[in-house]
Amino acid sequence: AFSEHVEAFKRLTLPSATSDGSATSVRVVPVEIRSADQLAAADPDALVLPGGESTAIALVAERSGFLDALRRFIAAGDRPVWGTCAGMILLANSVSAGAKQGGQAVIGGLDVAVHRNAFGRQLDSFLAPLDIVGLDHDNNGDGIVDSGAPSAPFPGVFIRAPAIDLVPPPPATEDALAPAPVTVLARVERGGASYVVAVRQRHIFASAFHPELTSDLRFHAMFARATLRAAVARRQAADASAV
Repeated sequence: AFSEHVEAFKRLTLPSATSDGSATSVRVVPVEIRSADQLAAADPDALVLPGGESTAIALVAERSGFLDALRRFIAAGDRPVWGTCAGMILLANSVSAGAKQGGQAVIGGLDVAVHRNAFGRQLDSFLAPLDIVGLDHDNNGDGIVDSGAPSAPFPGVFIRAPAIDLVPPPPATEDALAPAPVTVLARVERGGASYVVAVRQRHIFASAFHPELTSDLRFHAMFARATLRAAVARRQAADASAV
C-alpha cells in the first residue's frame, strides 16, 4: 500500500495563505521511509503506516531497530501519524483479539484496543459507505477543500480488516496527566453489530479501511490539513524561541 498512498498524496492540493494573508496552495511531497536511518534523514512533517501483515511488519521493524525509532517519533506528539489497517493495529496500545500465537508487538501511542481480522478472512473483505467525521470540507473527493459543502459517504474498502474493540471514555474531570480523549471518526454496521473503524487521538489518526485504494482523496486531505497546521505551529514555536 506504499505506492497507493504516495500517489494519493501527490494528487492533493491544499489551499493555504502566505504570511501577508495572500491565498496560495500547498502540495504534498511524499517520501517512502523503511528504516530508522531514513526516518532520521527525512525528518518528515508526518508519517503514514500503511497496510500489510502487522505481525511481519512489527517483527522486521523490531529486529532492525525501526520500531523504537517509530515509537520516539510518535511519542514526541508534534507531528501527525496515520495508520491504515495493519498500521492501525501497530498504533494501538494493545491487541484484544486475533493476535497470532506468541503475541503481537506494537508501536503504541493510540489509547485503544484492536481486534485483528475482526470481520473474517480475505474472502470476507467488503465495501461499505462510511460517514466520517471531518470530511465535510471536501465533498467531491478531489482533495480541494470546498468549505461548507455537506459530506457524501466515503467508500470504505475493508480487506481482512481490524476493528477497534475498546475506546476509553473521556475523563470525568479535567486532569492534565490524563490521556487525550479518543474521537470516533467512523463506524460500520456489519452482521447486526456496529464496529468502530476510524478514530483520532490528538495527532494520531487510524482507519481499519484503505482510503488509498479508492479515488476519493478526502481522508488524505484531512490528514494533510492536520499536517500543515502542525508544521505551521512548530515553525511559529521555533521562531518565538529564537527571539
